[in-house]
Amino acid sequence: MARPERVRLGDLLIQEALITAAQLDEALVEQKKTGRKLGRIFIDRQWVTEVQIARALARQLRAPFIDLALSPPTAEMAALLPEMHARRLRALPIADADGTMRVAMADPTDLAAYDEVTRLAKVELDLAVVAETQLLAALDRVYRGGDEIAGLARELTNDIASVEDEVGDILGLSTATAEDAPVVRLLSSMFEQALRMRASDIHIEPLDRLLRIRFRIDGVLHVQTEADAKIAVAVALRLKLMSGLDISEKRLPQDGRFHVKLRTGALDVRISTLPTQHGESVVMRLLNHNASLLQLRGMGLPPALGAAIERALGRPNGLVLVTGPTGSGKTTTLYAALNQLNNTERKIITVEDPVEYRMAGLNQVQVMDKIDLSFARVLRAALRQDPDVILIGEMRDQTTAEIGLRAAMTGHLVLSTLHTNDALSTALRLVDMGVPRYMVAMSLQLVLAQRLVRTVCPSCAQPHQPEPAQHEWLRQVLGAEALGQAEADATIAGLRRGRGCSDCNHTGYSGRTGVYEFIEMTQELVEAMADDDPVRFMQAGRRQMAGATLRRDALRLAFAGRTTLDEAMRVGTDIEL
Repeated sequence: MARPERVRLGDLLIQEALITAAQLDEALVEQKKTGRKLGRIFIDRQWVTEVQIARALARQLRAPFIDLALSPPTAEMAALLPEMHARRLRALPIADADGTMRVAMADPTDLAAYDEVTRLAKVELDLAVVAETQLLAALDRVYRGGDEIAGLARELTNDIASVEDEVGDILGLSTATAEDAPVVRLLSSMFEQALRMRASDIHIEPLDRLLRIRFRIDGVLHVQTEADAKIAVAVALRLKLMSGLDISEKRLPQDGRFHVKLRTGALDVRISTLPTQHGESVVMRLLNHNASLLQLRGMGLPPALGAAIERALGRPNGLVLVTGPTGSGKTTTLYAALNQLNNTERKIITVEDPVEYRMAGLNQVQVMDKIDLSFARVLRAALRQDPDVILIGEMRDQTTAEIGLRAAMTGHLVLSTLHTNDALSTALRLVDMGVPRYMVAMSLQLVLAQRLVRTVCPSCAQPHQPEPAQHEWLRQVLGAEALGQAEADATIAGLRRGRGCSDCNHTGYSGRTGVYEFIEMTQELVEAMADDDPVRFMQAGRRQMAGATLRRDALRLAFAGRTTLDEAMRVGTDIEL
């Protein structure tokens, strides 16, 4: 393809009837004041979209417009242009044939960038136009940092093998060499990549002959890189130093926390070490400072549940419980509730182990059992601090549960979590823990049970017909008649599944959302609880729920195309177990 000609973007968009002459004049005035690119001004003012600009440029230059979500570039092709140059020039190789390299560019009018790519590639270029946001996302995916992390790991291996290297230099203990130490650069790259990929956890696992690093993304672990096992000790030691753990103790588990600042944001990191056969396994939970806390109204709660939560939070006292297994989003839901309650008129105290979110205006207390700062002890002290709202991280035992329930009876709104499978069994679980029935009946206001399901990637979602096993599961859950009705009225036609694309790292999923069920302690349930009749309580609870279970809520999302039938079945199986 010949070198593209210079294009006046404003004139082109007027010619395409995408903007008016008045809008162009207004944008040119702003460009003169700010120096910003004209295209970005048009987009920010919502006059045009990135895709509209890219398609217009493609038509003008007689070049193809490519949707990178549907035609994902590969790491092999990207390797033809070093990452540093690709990011600087906003260019990405996407195909190579017969001595010609197809390069995707967001701004093909940047002739200097085109010339430099030609010089670096040393072959003829075939230009393709892409949307800028897609290009930047593709750059992050294909230059995922896996190669960079692997390279830094090899460098660290070589440094450890060298007898000339001092341990302090390798670990970055010297102020002069801290930022340049191989292990420091390895960890910095690892945290940067985890933040970019929205990872919630990093697993560093020493195996027989290698060290495996995995990221948990949307609840699923993905291998990021595998390195020589020799570096395991140096990595674990550096992380223990960062979190203030005992570096001489390798036989016992340890827990800690540290804060790390990166170029793209900041992370609070909760670290856990565990002695294994081949060394210390390290797992880190990442809490992103850049991620804003959810609002209850933005969590996709069913309308009936949203109204019930509003009623419970509007009361001056009572107990609200959120239940589910580890990793089901209980703490996130509770902090969304605290976010709504948090104002200057209320004193809010949280008692947690550990404190996962930091919120201005709250009095947050970290439980520390090793110095006898237990839940029970902190709660007793907290009640003398004249609180309006108390968050108890988890009701782990009878003592903690009784203190929380007594606080709910004496004019405090108490929020907490409990590990139970569903909403209906939660009240009975409190009784099994040894809490008197009258306290449960008088204090409990609302029980919310939840799970997290992965959401279908919007970039590659496509209709999905249930497979035979899935169809049979639907028949068992809905019943033959209801399933037939769902097929007749096309409800089942809403099922979607992600094909897998570059936007979702070829998983078909992007992000997670909650599925919920709840019971509200009505007069009927209070009386059944007080009468010591668990059968009556369960029957009354089922009547109140009227089939609005976790499984049905997951199916609701599946029929709406937001999650897959596989995810709904996983939630259903979890409940059945």
